[in-house]
Amino acid sequence: MTERGALLGNRYELDQVIGRGGMAEVWRARDVRLERDVAIKRLRVDLASDPTFQARFRREAQSAAGLNHPNIVAVYDTGEQLDTVSNVSVPYIVMELVEGVTLRDVLRGGRKLVPERALEFTAGVLDALAYSHRAGIIHRDIKPANVMMTSNGTVKVMDFGIARAVADTSATMTQTAAVIGTAQYLSPEQARGEKVDNRSDIYSVGCLLYELLTSQPLFKGDSPVSVAYQHVREQPVPPSQIDPEVTPEMDAIVLKSLSKDPRDRYQDASEMREDILRSLSGQPVLAAAPADVPTQVIPSDPMTTTARRGVMPADPTVASTNSPVVPPPMVPVEHLADEEEEPRSRTGMIVLAVVGGLVVIGLIIGLLMLLNPPGPTETTPSPTPSASPTPSPSPSTESPTPSPSPSPSQSPTVELVLMPDVIGMNRAQAENVVRNAELQAVVEERPGTADDRGQVVDTNPVADVELEPGSEVTLYVSTGVETRTIPETVTGINYDAAVDLLTASGFTNIQEAVQAEPKDEGPNANLGDVIMTDPAPGATVAIDTPITLYVATGNSIVPRLTGLNQADATAAAAERGFTITVVEEESTAQVPGVVFEQEAMWDEPWPRNQPFQVKVAKAPASESPAPSTPAASPTP
Repeated sequence: MTERGALLGNRYELDQVIGRGGMAEVWRARDVRLERDVAIKRLRVDLASDPTFQARFRREAQSAAGLNHPNIVAVYDTGEQLDTVSNVSVPYIVMELVEGVTLRDVLRGGRKLVPERALEFTAGVLDALAYSHRAGIIHRDIKPANVMMTSNGTVKVMDFGIARAVADTSATMTQTAAVIGTAQYLSPEQARGEKVDNRSDIYSVGCLLYELLTSQPLFKGDSPVSVAYQHVREQPVPPSQIDPEVTPEMDAIVLKSLSKDPRDRYQDASEMREDILRSLSGQPVLAAAPADVPTQVIPSDPMTTTARRGVMPADPTVASTNSPVVPPPMVPVEHLADEEEEPRSRTGMIVLAVVGGLVVIGLIIGLLMLLNPPGPTETTPSPTPSASPTPSPSPSTESPTPSPSPSPSQSPTVELVLMPDVIGMNRAQAENVVRNAELQAVVEERPGTADDRGQVVDTNPVADVELEPGSEVTLYVSTGVETRTIPETVTGINYDAAVDLLTASGFTNIQEAVQAEPKDEGPNANLGDVIMTDPAPGATVAIDTPITLYVATGNSIVPRLTGLNQADATAAAAERGFTITVVEEESTAQVPGVVFEQEAMWDEPWPRNQPFQVKVAKAPASESPAPSTPAASPTP
């Protein structure tokens, strides 16, 4: 069992559990190497022996590790550690520690969000999904518990535990008698076990937005199966019927994202995000209520109704006076049964009154036209009558009626333009294409690869999104691979300090320590110190270049000392960092004062902190020359 203070991977010191889920627990921990707080997600020990959960956990690490976005919780590292009690290897993921609360905490705490704030949170989620979808990753489990709100209001999407690549042909939702994901946020295709794509995440975001706006889930049920069934068959109640503060534009956005057929939803996350931003800025949204959502028929100008809702009509057209008047389609007879139950006598009176009134109106109009004939250029446009389900009591009562005047609330229709696809173009080409599309380009630079320097690598919004002419769009131009200079001070310090220095300098691909060759170690290199790097200090390289650190072993190559006098031998050993112990030994075969034997074999490694012995020849005492004495003077 893992306890507080345990060290994972000889680097991460566990502090306390800050969250538990169905398959993992999350710890607050300290990265002792980089001196920063992190979050560590560990697979539950009782599930670690199950290959299915092992695979899902590793898939989360793989999915999220490649995603670098401000609205996605970053993954720093992964690893495994043996649980000594169960003798099972337990995988873990080291993640960014986010200080904040989940949206589930917000909803459970009874805090009602104003609709605009709910839209802002959802826009952040969609920004993250647009990025992951471009990377080919579908989240598949968007829900309030997987969205964090930081203390400064930033949205962070987490838990890619069941994410799959879009191209994964096995990316369906079925298991034996089970549905992966959370029932309250499942798309209809997930509930049916069909293959999913980006639009499944759009539906889940719609469920999330619905709950943020209404403080209640889209569907409720006694079991996950009953909830999943409602996602497939039941139509949602418009959020405005639960909370009157929800505007028609918000209704339209939610209901479009919750369409049963993926083809009727927003086709990508950026498209939905752009519509949300339009709503927040007071512009008309592109969403229209799905055709299968029940609506109330109001006998008024449908164009006026559309303008009042703030939803752009699907095909706004204006008819001229020369256009034929198209009568509204008749409602099938079976729908008119209630109206036809009125007595015939009353119907006849109504018909006579209507015909008489029309005759009078026609005479007045004709008289006015005779007295004030219109000029050749004075054509008064009138809206084309919309298809209306309002029935006529009898075909004989159908008569042409004056076209209604445009409602004062109806704004002129703006012809939208499409965002062009400029990814892969250089900056000048892309700006020219955007300008020709009647849009304004704003350029932002970001690091890229060695091959895309100067090219547009992303846009906001993505291609084919409809925009008003003159709208600003962002072009992200690659600056190529970001480079840094390897610090000169990276050598002469221990490995961990060198890693910290390189990390602080921006390098991201630092290799494990490699033992240096003893011949390369200087006399003063301490055991574990970095003595050289590849690339060398002072080199300017890409930040993702692999950097190898060679650390000292504490050994040096022993020099050949035999044949040297004692003073020269001592100096030669010191140049390699060695200390020698001199032992004098009498010898008639060796030159006195010269080293004739050494304990450490020359040209082999030897610990520098371990002195070795050398023997220096000394002449035997019997052969030492006798002191000379003055000769005796002859006695006279």
